[in-house]
Amino acid sequence: MRFASQVPRSAGRYATGRVLRNLHGVRVDIGTVIGLLLGTALVLLAIFLGGSPSTFLDVQSALIVIGGTLGVTFIKSPMARVFGTMGVVKNAFLNKLTPTDEVIETIIELSRKARRESLLSLEKAKVEDPFLAKAIRLAVDGMEPAAIKTVLETEIDYLVQRHKVGQELVDGIATSAPAFGMVGTLIGLVAMLASMDDPATIGPSMAIAILTTLYGALIANLFAQPIVEKLKDRSREEVKARTVVLYGVLSIVEGDHPASVEQKLGAFLEPKLREKEEKKAA
Repeated sequence: MRFASQVPRSAGRYATGRVLRNLHGVRVDIGTVIGLLLGTALVLLAIFLGGSPSTFLDVQSALIVIGGTLGVTFIKSPMARVFGTMGVVKNAFLNKLTPTDEVIETIIELSRKARRESLLSLEKAKVEDPFLAKAIRLAVDGMEPAAIKTVLETEIDYLVQRHKVGQELVDGIATSAPAFGMVGTLIGLVAMLASMDDPATIGPSMAIAILTTLYGALIANLFAQPIVEKLKDRSREEVKARTVVLYGVLSIVEGDHPASVEQKLGAFLEPKLREKEEKKAA
């Protein structure tokens, strides 16, 4: 049984349009890109307007914050998991997940096909989403609804656990960076107090003290913490899409009318969008 390409969809009846799709089907999250570029640009603009940019560059401060944060990250997590996090972080910028509205469209088409012909006719259906393809395969193979529910719920549960591991690692970076910024501040203050009799060393020591705090705050608040929140949002979207598949396939197996399937799955849409579609249908 081959599940390679999507069942034909309508032109986005439930579309919400938060992302753009490139030629390879990968969706680029414009919000993440704009937010990161805009935040970085405004910070750099403020630096340029405030004086010489070189004033805000200090190798010692960067080594303390970046080196300390990376060191703690490697201590807390296995090396393979740390390097694997790069693949997790890119999910904040690129998204291959089929949107919930498109999943609903596909399931409704499948329910109509099963209603017109039979459940076994779905064996020849071509479905792009891997999770939906697996659910349809279980249904076509004659598995009981309770067993299908158990299999799919187990997979959703482990999906959440896998996502949580990546989120916690990036969240650890958001916690460690400001902490090492404070460590650098203390180092700078100690160096300054130890050389109060030499005015020439006070300035560089103060620079280390202040810039490490700045670097730590920027890494945490402009990059790591927003990425964590976006990954959590992406995880919620994927769980919702897979839950839609769970309820949709169970409805098909139980022989529900396509209109009933549409009503059930419409509950997963935003209220305003759902009300708008209900008015159109009426």
